[in-house]
Amino acid sequence: MNQQIPTLHASPYFPLELSWLAFNQRVLQEASDINNPIIERIRFLGIYSSNLDEFYRVRFAEVKRHLLIQSNNGDHQAAQQTKQLMQQIQQKVVKLTEEFDHIYKDVIAKLKRYNIIMVNHNDVNDYQQEWLKNYFKNKVLRHISPVLIHRKVNLVKRLNGSSTYLFVAIHRKNRATKYATVEVPTQAISRFIVIPPQDSKKKKHIILLDDIIKLCLEDVLRGFVPFDSLQAYSFKMTRDAEYSINDEIDESFVDKMSDSMKQRLSAEPVRVNYDNSMPLDMLTYLKKCLSIGSNEGLIGGGPYRNFKDFIGFPNTGRSYLTNPKMPAISTNDFNRFDTVFDAISHGDILLYYPYHRFLHFTEFVRQASFDPNVRHIRLNIYRVANKSRIIDSLIDAVDNGKTVTVIVELRARFDEQANIEWSKTMTDAGIRVVLGIPTLKVHCKLCVVTREEKGELVQYAHFGTGNFNEKTAKIYTDYSLFTRNPELTQEAVNVFDIIQAPYRRHKFQHLQVSPLNSRAKILSLIRDEIQNSREGKFARITLKLNNLVDQQLIDELYKASQAGVKVRAIVRGMCSLLPGVKGLSDNIFIISIVDRFLEHPRVQVFENGGDNKVFISSADWMTRNMDNRVEVACPVYDDKLKQRILKMLEIQFQDTLKARVIDKDQTNRYVRRGNRKKLRSQQEIYDYLLSLEQE
Repeated sequence: MNQQIPTLHASPYFPLELSWLAFNQRVLQEASDINNPIIERIRFLGIYSSNLDEFYRVRFAEVKRHLLIQSNNGDHQAAQQTKQLMQQIQQKVVKLTEEFDHIYKDVIAKLKRYNIIMVNHNDVNDYQQEWLKNYFKNKVLRHISPVLIHRKVNLVKRLNGSSTYLFVAIHRKNRATKYATVEVPTQAISRFIVIPPQDSKKKKHIILLDDIIKLCLEDVLRGFVPFDSLQAYSFKMTRDAEYSINDEIDESFVDKMSDSMKQRLSAEPVRVNYDNSMPLDMLTYLKKCLSIGSNEGLIGGGPYRNFKDFIGFPNTGRSYLTNPKMPAISTNDFNRFDTVFDAISHGDILLYYPYHRFLHFTEFVRQASFDPNVRHIRLNIYRVANKSRIIDSLIDAVDNGKTVTVIVELRARFDEQANIEWSKTMTDAGIRVVLGIPTLKVHCKLCVVTREEKGELVQYAHFGTGNFNEKTAKIYTDYSLFTRNPELTQEAVNVFDIIQAPYRRHKFQHLQVSPLNSRAKILSLIRDEIQNSREGKFARITLKLNNLVDQQLIDELYKASQAGVKVRAIVRGMCSLLPGVKGLSDNIFIISIVDRFLEHPRVQVFENGGDNKVFISSADWMTRNMDNRVEVACPVYDDKLKQRILKMLEIQFQDTLKARVIDKDQTNRYVRRGNRKKLRSQQEIYDYLLSLEQE
């Protein structure tokens, strides 16, 4: 990009790591929003914490690896820039942590107004203490196995990167202090324990499992380790989530993946969270045990770690303390027909989760599993639910004599082990399991059912923006398009074909398929808008993405802006584009929406001289999605469905409650409402889709 930027930024691209933290700050804004129900505010703290864990496991770890490579290669200038970025990350996280702790204290204080009282081990009365000690003895103690630290103990290898620990100082008069760690066993027991009331049933007292262990810590060590006093403070270690795949050719891909997964168990720490009231001598010893030589990635905070558990914070009070339910819509587009195949034959169907029932897709697969006319089911798996009705139906299909082919992506981050197990289960059931492409992640969301009708084979295809996962479909917004359009369905079959045999060549006239043609098709569509603008036509590009960071595509959007093309986008997460910079991006406007549902669909709209071209896609505008994954963007040809997508995008651009402006500094200011009415787009979209069922 040669354009000089008249801004404080030295680069035309906002650092993606800092942009990711800006996104998580928007999540934190939801926790601080007094208009959100109090329990939902607590749960947003959990979402923020879970996001930050992933940030350190993936993004920050990658920055550290880059620094190591740059230092080893003697690239001192690049290494210095990376060090500056790490310092900026540290400063931002420390600031957000202070904000987080302030919000947590405020929310916990406000909970008392609703007779929900959080207590710690120092607050409990005699009755509560006796009950908790019995609870600990009968329910918790069996899960406690302290690690006594000595020189032969490699603490880094012993720690679970997803768990909270207590770091315990064991004091004895005239003896050197010894140390131990105790894991808080949240995998076995709920983090939140409701103490039965002694008298008033109106007030609900909740204590964290961490505090129960602190209360009973002496009972854990007594008789095994001599001590005069104990001190315990929480900490959590986050590991690098990256792994490398063994290149030994005599190992199966599954075995390679299993071996590679083990690397995470011993990967070096990239962050340590600790209770900032921990005495300096304890913190110094902890750093020594974890081989942490600097303060980078060392984050102090309040007394509790692993706030991701707060996503499941229980509501022991009235229903109004959480968001009102929005029952998923069962659409007449399917319901008025006897079978899903009759429905899709009548016309293309578009669903938008979680507003629509995901049951419509599971029913598509279930009916295909026993329909006598179905010959073949093809589906690809990236992430599925722990208990998947979809996989159950695929197994049923094999029992009913169908051919079933499933592409399983073993490298879906953090779902690798689950996908390895699913691949074994399906293989044992007789499903033809294809383990993706070794050099590319398969991330598209395709399902194709081949059916014999009047002596001919007819394809029914699903194109989606989200995973085939019953659980996330309740909280992620995503599009599903069902069609029997022969051109689209054949190209969908061709995608499965190239995954199974990458040496085969297919031309895709309709679909954008990464890594084959997505980048080229998108660049061509942008350039068409530039040409239309130069010819005096109204030209506009509308995007909805999770992440916008690919520099070549950003450069083309800058050129479009300079040519007079109106560019607007809804970007949930990372955005490296700098909007609204004079002479560079004057015509680019970007917002981000964070609300009760996670905004997940990817949509592209090109004005095309008034005849809009609309695509739904599995791909973000990131280099990995364009060049290193199998992704699919599908055009929406049905005019009614195109208008539906455009209407929902317009509703989101009109949001005056949950939309933030993404400016060149990513300050996360809310869209100014002015004289406009209050409009919460997620609620408005639900009402809009509900009204369509009444037409």
